[in-house]
Amino acid sequence: MAPIKATSAPTDGGLIERLQDFVSENKRAVIIGAAAAIVAAGGVGYYVYSTSSSSSVSRKGIDESTEKGESDKKRKPKKKSVKDTDGPIIEERKPRPEPGDVPPASPELTPADIENMTAIERKELASSYKTRGNSAYQAHNFALAVTLYTKAIQVAKAPEAVFYSNRAACYVNFKPPEYEKVVQDCDEALKLDPMYIKAIIRRANALEKLERYEEALRDLTAATILERFSNDSTSQHLDRVLKQLSTKSASDIFATREPRLPSYSFLHAYMAAFRPRAHPALPENPSQGDETLKMAFEALDSNDYIHSYSLVQEALTQGISSSVGRAKALNLRGTFRFLVGDLEGGKKDLQESIDLVPSDTQTWVKLASIYMEMGEAAGAFAAFDSALSHDDKDPDVYYHRGQVHFLMQQFDKAAEDYNKSTALDDKFVFSHIQYAVAQYKMGDVNSSMATFRKTMKAFPTRSEPQNYYGELLLDTQMYTDAMEKFDRAIELEKAGKPPINVLPIVNKALALFQWKHSVEDSEKLLQEALEIDPECDSAIATLAQLYLQTNRLEDASAMFQRHVNIARTQAELEQTFQFDYATRAQREFAKNYPEKAAELEALARAMPQ
Repeated sequence: MAPIKATSAPTDGGLIERLQDFVSENKRAVIIGAAAAIVAAGGVGYYVYSTSSSSSVSRKGIDESTEKGESDKKRKPKKKSVKDTDGPIIEERKPRPEPGDVPPASPELTPADIENMTAIERKELASSYKTRGNSAYQAHNFALAVTLYTKAIQVAKAPEAVFYSNRAACYVNFKPPEYEKVVQDCDEALKLDPMYIKAIIRRANALEKLERYEEALRDLTAATILERFSNDSTSQHLDRVLKQLSTKSASDIFATREPRLPSYSFLHAYMAAFRPRAHPALPENPSQGDETLKMAFEALDSNDYIHSYSLVQEALTQGISSSVGRAKALNLRGTFRFLVGDLEGGKKDLQESIDLVPSDTQTWVKLASIYMEMGEAAGAFAAFDSALSHDDKDPDVYYHRGQVHFLMQQFDKAAEDYNKSTALDDKFVFSHIQYAVAQYKMGDVNSSMATFRKTMKAFPTRSEPQNYYGELLLDTQMYTDAMEKFDRAIELEKAGKPPINVLPIVNKALALFQWKHSVEDSEKLLQEALEIDPECDSAIATLAQLYLQTNRLEDASAMFQRHVNIARTQAELEQTFQFDYATRAQREFAKNYPEKAAELEALARAMPQ
């Protein structure tokens, strides 16, 4: 497990953790900035997707209002219907009509009859048809209600949006429901009144049933914003559709995509989190598989991870002559399988390696990593216990167990394990770094800073202490000192062997943006990082964050699409799609409702930070 960050800009946490922190810490700034530029940039930020409220609005049945032109908030409250599953509630009448009990029919009118009527007469007749349609709806005679609403539409000189919306409510209750007709009628209603929230929500329900999730998300986004984030039910519906859409998109990709390794930065951080171990020596008469395995480890030592993975797979296919060599090969292939997101395959390889050489503590530790990725903390701790039963002096076991405690926010236990790891081997830089991070998480800032200063002195040629200390300083808004540390980390990286670790460059870009709001300089640094490591998820995340906060939602969406191509697991891909689809839906809202910019800005300013 690679080092874990104390700040909101994780080294290895990836795009999602960085963006989640960004959203939670910048809700007010995001929505204000986006609302102010909504016409030009097309967006309202991510606030809509992280907001919930205490109030709700009923969404069942049909609409009783005579004039749809009046705003939804001015209509009288409606009581619930027994049957209805969608849309606003119709006002119940007393006594409740029995099935089939509707006002008597009017004489059939020809088109010529209608044409000869005055505008007032046509309006009154259309209203009458609507009233009778409402009664038929309440009596569960949905076919008759459709006929009556249709007549209202035909008679009216200027049909009202409510006629279409109420007819759509009838189609919902057909057996089976006719969702395509629901969508068509809501389309017509919204042509007449784009602000008709009840029709927007009704259409969203139908679109969801038709599995047209992106269109449903568009409507639910609009409804949530138009309701001023006050309808908890709509927000929950939006979250559900967003998850359905993202899950389907991620599943479709994973069903056909070949497994791939993550970015160099991610791989390097993971591999560096283990102390070096001796590779198996070649036997006196090595097999072809033995020779290939030797090349796989040489590639690993050269940080050529792609070739190392390819070679170890080839070695296992060719056959390895010793059980120790095969165990090492399975350990390596299991590690790579874990890193490409094949958790079951990685677990199988590591377990087979353990069966061959049960005393290899590093294999137990890697197995613990897989258990944690699967969300099985008990399995992870059991693997650590097994490792310690073979060697309770292995510092790696304590370090990685400390990482698990850290992930579970058990910072005191994490610090204890980091200290134990350092006591057994004080030459491993990450034990020192993570101890400082744990101190910071426990609120002991001064001790954390002292530990970082001590670590930088002990490891003068390593960039990691400088970079991580810079992040702590950035988190405490000590910008000048943070920039100094990032610059020193970049200098040390560039003085070493290529390829360099770009994370200090990413953090410097973030610091410049937070400190001086220097968009141009920050973007330039992030582009430099991506030229060096095109798949660095932290660089992609920070650039997406910059684009979001500067209202460049189209560019942000492009970053999400870029991350889709490098997402390691299906869960990570699902989360990336959630951000991407959220951005697209809000851009669509901005295009459809540009006049809401000023109102959104006022709303955002009234929100607590």
